[in-house]
Amino acid sequence: MTLPPILQAKVPFTKPALTIAQQIAKLEGEGMAIGDHAMATHCLQHISYYRLSAYWLYFEYPKGQAGPRFRPGTTFEDVIALYEFDRTLRLLVLDAVERIEVAIRGSWAYVLATQGGSHGYLNRHLYSDQRKFVGNCRKLDEETARSKDTFILHYKAKYSGPTRPPVWMASELMSFGLLSRWYALLDGRSNRQLVAAPFAIDEIVFVPAVQHISNVRNTCAHHGRLWNRRLKATLKLPKKNPPELARALNRTANDKLYNTLAFLKYLLDKCEPANGWGQRLIDHMATLAPGRDADMGFPANWTDWQLWGGTK
Repeated sequence: MTLPPILQAKVPFTKPALTIAQQIAKLEGEGMAIGDHAMATHCLQHISYYRLSAYWLYFEYPKGQAGPRFRPGTTFEDVIALYEFDRTLRLLVLDAVERIEVAIRGSWAYVLATQGGSHGYLNRHLYSDQRKFVGNCRKLDEETARSKDTFILHYKAKYSGPTRPPVWMASELMSFGLLSRWYALLDGRSNRQLVAAPFAIDEIVFVPAVQHISNVRNTCAHHGRLWNRRLKATLKLPKKNPPELARALNRTANDKLYNTLAFLKYLLDKCEPANGWGQRLIDHMATLAPGRDADMGFPANWTDWQLWGGTK
């Protein structure tokens, strides 16, 4: 029986650094066809061997299997096509997240401002965990101190207090990840539901969705791979409502990207109905080689669901 990596004895790292010419020779020696060495050199120079290795892993035999590393017919061009597909997918996801994020920031600020005034969000009694509340305040203070935004500099210069900015400034200042933690920490369903209300979704589903979207956003912002990625922070899937979202979800692959995309489509339709994003995603997915969408959790005939413009 093979032990999991965490239980295996550690060994010194001895892998050598390779020149690009050596990298090409290594790939060819392991069974990858490279028809255009100049193109491969350019890609390895400007993308890097290590980053591309996440994409050619798909074309490899399982580790430990005797014989060549790559499956028959694997080409460097296939790897680059998959890399470029993923790059465009990241841009599509960021396009949706940007508009959803802005709407979430606005809803959070509006609810807390109208419920408690400009600085009511700092009322510790609104939050379920006082230790985490103090940590959130500390993080907000750090982000405020670093900020060079004109509105923060103006606030500091003009007003004697409170030291922390009003909620509508705080919502624009803090990172989306921090805002998701402030939102999740709200004690009591009513305020959390008021923030979720513009999206016509239950806060029990929406709160973890906001945190999940923040994590995916960070992956995209750091140019991380989305294709075939296993997502650590999974979504809470609605059982029945909203019906168009609930029906379209893949309940057997919640650690893959498809459900994330379904949530983005639903939320984007609520904050910007005439967005065209879903069709752009459908068109982009059509450029992927047959069968590879299943590696991202896409169910068969997914475009038949009402969420994606179908009739089911």
